[in-house]
Amino acid sequence: MKIAKIVKSNSHVDYVGRVLDRLDTAEPPAPEEFRFGQFVVIPSAASTTFGIIYNSELINPEYGRLGPRLSGSTSMNAVFSPDLLNEQGVLIGILLIGWVDEDGSFRQGIPRLIAPVNSEVFTMSEVEIQTLHNSANGKLALHYYSQVITHAQQFAPQLLLAVLEQVEPLFADSSLGEIRLLRRTLNWQQVFQSKAL
Repeated sequence: MKIAKIVKSNSHVDYVGRVLDRLDTAEPPAPEEFRFGQFVVIPSAASTTFGIIYNSELINPEYGRLGPRLSGSTSMNAVFSPDLLNEQGVLIGILLIGWVDEDGSFRQGIPRLIAPVNSEVFTMSEVEIQTLHNSANGKLALHYYSQVITHAQQFAPQLLLAVLEQVEPLFADSSLGEIRLLRRTLNWQQVFQSKAL
């Protein structure tokens, strides 16, 4: 499902997307479609990249405006000011974690190519998620682990736990032990981080 468009980047792997709203589509995505930890795919003419939603920000230019307003309710604005745009919205932070290689194989790591502005952002299917995380021996691969730790910073443990929650049903037969060990490690890290604060 299409959920957003790329509007800017903070770095080579940290992109910002604006979630589609009623001005963009008749059926905007539900909040469950752009939740924390959602895997996304960004196809473009040059390449196809994969990412994870790791942050969000609400945009509301109305907040902080003081004084009298000349505009009325939304229904009144539609009649008297049809060109007045609703500038409220949701921005999502997307951490890139992989790409589709020239031979069609899914790769994890930092993509070399850039996703252009206005690239469309779609939710990944379960099959795409499994293919991205499948190693040569059929076990779970998380080669982007250090990338998440570095770039997601304070959200990293929770983001990795959200990843494990999604991939566990897909790799329960081959990697359940590793998934449980990693989950325990991440939970312990959260305990020690909270005590350090």
